[in-house]
Amino acid sequence: MNETNGERPFRTALSVMPGTMESGAGPLPPPKRRSELAADDYVAGIRAGDRTVLARAITLVESNSPRHQALAQAILADLMPETGNSVRIGITGVPGAGKSSLIESLGSWLCGGGHKIAVLAVDPSSSLSRGSILGDKTRMETLARHPNAFIRPSPSGGTLGGVARKTRETVLLCEAFGFDTLILETVGVGQSEGLVRSMVDFFLLVLIAGAGDELQGIKKGVMELADAIAVNKADGENERRARLAKAELNRVLSFLQPATEGWETKAVTLSAHTRAGLPELWERVERFVEETRRSGVFARRRQQQEVEWLHALIDEGLRNRFYGDPAIAPKLSALEDAVRTGRVTAARAAGELLDQINPLGNSSAGA
Repeated sequence: MNETNGERPFRTALSVMPGTMESGAGPLPPPKRRSELAADDYVAGIRAGDRTVLARAITLVESNSPRHQALAQAILADLMPETGNSVRIGITGVPGAGKSSLIESLGSWLCGGGHKIAVLAVDPSSSLSRGSILGDKTRMETLARHPNAFIRPSPSGGTLGGVARKTRETVLLCEAFGFDTLILETVGVGQSEGLVRSMVDFFLLVLIAGAGDELQGIKKGVMELADAIAVNKADGENERRARLAKAELNRVLSFLQPATEGWETKAVTLSAHTRAGLPELWERVERFVEETRRSGVFARRRQQQEVEWLHALIDEGLRNRFYGDPAIAPKLSALEDAVRTGRVTAARAAGELLDQINPLGNSSAGA
């Protein structure tokens, strides 16, 4: 086929349109790199409500680059007086319980009432796949579009400590930005509940009814972390089963140690689909904050969390300095082999390695 016969030439998507190569325009210029911002620029942008600057500041926090970390710490130092004014809520639950649907429904309802909501997903379970945390904005499409909402996956640091540091600092940036309600969603199942509990004021466990044993797969320890339990999907034919599950859970909770001093953990029913029960759930959150602030428990928990964070950072720093010491690597390999073959006990090998370093990271080997 050709144009002289009046037929249109066949072209694939890779064909070059006439004139494009002959025009002399040449290849497109490379995209411009974003300009570097100073710490003062980040602080001013966050105070001004610039979401692009907030996102870039969070990226600095997530980075492992020493230069980025130094800049992030300078930003946080300036913003610290403006942090701490939110209610931090942790949400966990069994697979299929509808955590994301509940967060979207609750968040949209709160945004409609004038609240500013930030949602952070916490998943320390995989440093490779990162799985579902990258899909938060697609799982919460309505909330993601609301001008009062901000959704950010928390980076997997490969370890609980790495995730804790990055998530805690992201919380501070979001508070300085002006979000009054922070929701931390656990994505990794089985290992992140305690981590999130150590970063929030109020901890919510989400369950569903009608799946056989209502307590199946629920560790007693997880229930003891909760300040409330929400039996989700309490609608339609499942509403009656949800009410029965609520009664059974409240019976069990009466035998457990409360998660928060002076507060009685209770189960409630709700439906993320119809929003039935959301006002009652939020009323419990507000009453929790009011009562614990009046008793001083709220402030003491925040203070204790800061101290625990300090010790976690010390532990992480000492571990990194130990394994990063160039004098340790060859000795570690040799002692691993000696322990593996039974020539040296693990305790003795550890003692020999620890004798080589000091807390400042200066090796005493050869001294």
